[in-house]
Amino acid sequence: MGIDARVTVEGVAYEVEPDLAGETVVLWWGLFDNELYVEHGERRYGPFLPVDGPIPLHRYRSFKKTRTQKRADRIESLAKELSLPNSVIGKSNQPDFGSNTAQLKVQPFVDPNPFQELTFSTVIAAKLAIADYLARPLAKLSSEQMAYIDAVLVSTLNKQEVMKQIRDFFHPLSGTSDVE
Repeated sequence: MGIDARVTVEGVAYEVEPDLAGETVVLWWGLFDNELYVEHGERRYGPFLPVDGPIPLHRYRSFKKTRTQKRADRIESLAKELSLPNSVIGKSNQPDFGSNTAQLKVQPFVDPNPFQELTFSTVIAAKLAIADYLARPLAKLSSEQMAYIDAVLVSTLNKQEVMKQIRDFFHPLSGTSDVE
């Protein structure tokens, strides 16, 4: 038994007599029982009903609000109390947002796609992209083809340049492939 005089049976908490807190007791509980009996020494206590645990059918528990949620509710109610109608401050019913707000500065992205990197992060990432482009593992390529790929990757990791050189090498203008 815990020091809070609660005992948990299969996820359901029962609160028993406070005198039994911290004591070793025998629990009497049937498989389909909703009640718990406790035996300590020669004396039996009970029945005790669940204080926590599974919710019976057609009953619902509301979640307790956290301190942050309670504070947000207080701020919201205070804001509703402090708000002034537009007629008091001399404005019409329709708010005019354009006159009082400062214009935001807008600067477009310079890169063609700012969310995608323009270079491969590593040589391994570049080799994975080349293997995906060729639709075959690089281990199946000839030693000359692998030497060319390594030479390209030593010179640059720029995605457009690497893929252009790989495309030109493996798929020349005639349209045939050296990979096959």
